[in-house]
Amino acid sequence: MTGFTPRELEAARDRVVPDVAASGLSVLFCGINPGLMSAAAGHHFARPGNRFWPVLHRSGFTPRQLKPSEQEELLSYGLGITNVVARASARADELTEEEFREGGRLLTERVERLRPRWLAVVGITAYRTAFGERKALIGPQERMIGDTRVWALPNPSGLNAHWTAESMAEEFARLRVAAGVPDRRTEDA
Repeated sequence: MTGFTPRELEAARDRVVPDVAASGLSVLFCGINPGLMSAAAGHHFARPGNRFWPVLHRSGFTPRQLKPSEQEELLSYGLGITNVVARASARADELTEEEFREGGRLLTERVERLRPRWLAVVGITAYRTAFGERKALIGPQERMIGDTRVWALPNPSGLNAHWTAESMAEEFARLRVAAGVPDRRTEDA
């Protein structure tokens, strides 16, 4: 995934990475927005330093660590990926509060249509801004979208030094248990 030139990465600015989603998922994971590398690759969480894929496996959601290019396999496990804000940027701090609020509105519509059992927003600041819940903490939220429960997870970006891969995997595993998803690490990969 690292074979992109600076020009190719810049050309990916404002692109949209299509959702990996279907109706009735167990968990719909929701990133903040695609980074330039993800947009250039066309896959979610594609930057090599991003810990989403390793943490997803370590928490038991997948039987092996998937590559970003294998993201469609998530559907077979009842999982999906979307974003709060669709457009790609170099950094999340390039997004405006208005974009986050509009993203929260559009995400709510998407969740109402797809009806996953859980929406898991990876990034507490993105969750707080998108839904106007300034004091929200990591973990299950009181908010529901229709019948969908909401969980705020730590941001898996390598820049998030407050969380180790292991502590993130523990939080993701708490969600997995609450969602009734079996520990797939024991399955043959």
